[in-house]
Amino acid sequence: MTNESQNIEFKGSWQDEHIKVVCGFANADGGRLYIGKDDRGKVVGVTNVGKLLEDLPNKLRDHLGLMPAINLHHEKNKPYLEIVVEPSTVPISFRGSYYWRSGSVRQELKGLALNDFLFRKMGKSWDGMINERATLDHIDAPTIETFMRDASKSGRLPDLSALSIAELLEKLNLLTSEGLTNAALVLFGKDPGKFYTNSFVKIGRFVQSAVDIRFQEVCEGNLFQILHGVMEQLERKFLIKPIRFEGLRRIEELEYPVSALREMILNALVHRNYLGTMTLLRVMDDSLSLWNAGVLPVELTIDKLYVSHGSYPRNPLIASACYKAGYIDSWGRGIEKIREACRTAGLPPPHFAEEQGGFMVELHKSYTKDPAENRLGNEVDNWLGNEIVSDGYFVSQQPPPDFGKISERIRIDCGSDAERAFEIIRQNPDYTAAQIAVRLGKTSRTIENYIAKLKKAGYIIRRGPKLGGHWEVKV
Repeated sequence: MTNESQNIEFKGSWQDEHIKVVCGFANADGGRLYIGKDDRGKVVGVTNVGKLLEDLPNKLRDHLGLMPAINLHHEKNKPYLEIVVEPSTVPISFRGSYYWRSGSVRQELKGLALNDFLFRKMGKSWDGMINERATLDHIDAPTIETFMRDASKSGRLPDLSALSIAELLEKLNLLTSEGLTNAALVLFGKDPGKFYTNSFVKIGRFVQSAVDIRFQEVCEGNLFQILHGVMEQLERKFLIKPIRFEGLRRIEELEYPVSALREMILNALVHRNYLGTMTLLRVMDDSLSLWNAGVLPVELTIDKLYVSHGSYPRNPLIASACYKAGYIDSWGRGIEKIREACRTAGLPPPHFAEEQGGFMVELHKSYTKDPAENRLGNEVDNWLGNEIVSDGYFVSQQPPPDFGKISERIRIDCGSDAERAFEIIRQNPDYTAAQIAVRLGKTSRTIENYIAKLKKAGYIIRRGPKLGGHWEVKV
């Protein structure tokens, strides 16, 4: 029996509301909508099949401008319909709203996500648009020189020494006969902040909550200047370098792997939505998180990040220039690089989430603030797949095979923040609300509200007393 998926959906009967499903299929990769099947794909039949065959083509044409194939099938003398929707090359709307199919879920596109979708459907991108106020005088020559040196060293863009600034920008498709693109200013501008108010990165040092701030810094400039500035600030001011010895050799390394930090920051600058707010980097006693304006491309979900996936750059010209300079790969491997760097450093797996119209990456120093607080302690080995047993508690660091669907369902039922709390509970069944609050940077009362939602929806249950008990995951 076939299950609902990215390209398949079942409906027991027809409602005009289902036009949104057809719209979502058309805007994504196409799909098949079956009328007369229940949620499990079992044929229940439709009673008004003749009228539907007559009405549906007109409704879909009038509302969407589409003429999908509508096929009549029978199973055990029960009729059902198959609506075959091809992907559309232009954006399709229903009553002024745009829908997208992601996994087995239909979502309405709004705000910045809608802007990104419309740009891509029209074969355009924000970074490729011409900024009519910009001239070559706004381009920073030292940054160009650094880029040319790195691009030549990478071997991806050799023989640049004879090119002028204008010729290089033309070669990178950043300068046209109409003028400089937004990408040119983001990458090489002397002061992009004059054109894009929130193009900077704000770094804050907190203690154990988002309101307990010690100090903060702002890194401004073009993409390469910000990348260098943020890394320098982290090393000099925001992170410590624990000292260890190998024989007589003194070794000082940052609390978090430099490769993971650099990948996080570079990917944020390359893929952020420059029409949104600033990029925020929060450093706490036991964690570090980076929030970036702009949710994932509609082709991706959080769950798809954990498996092999394609590259869908929001800013293709910016991404292309960084690739040619050897700063990034073009295969969508940024997430895997961060995960691998954390694994190699013996840190817990990074956490990825979509929050408040943006994308967040969170790193943790260890599984607990104090090993005595939790039975996991420091007995962590190969979080990519091994199972951990510590002091009588079993915790699987590898999610169950269907965890992607489970987490998606929890986000729909309870919200993305509650889903993050659920994942922490799944890995740490003896965590209290206060401990979860520390991990998420929320108040204990807020976490208790999340827990109440998860309990009411049947995803978790409490075993034992409030102190000394543990959580049991029911999925």
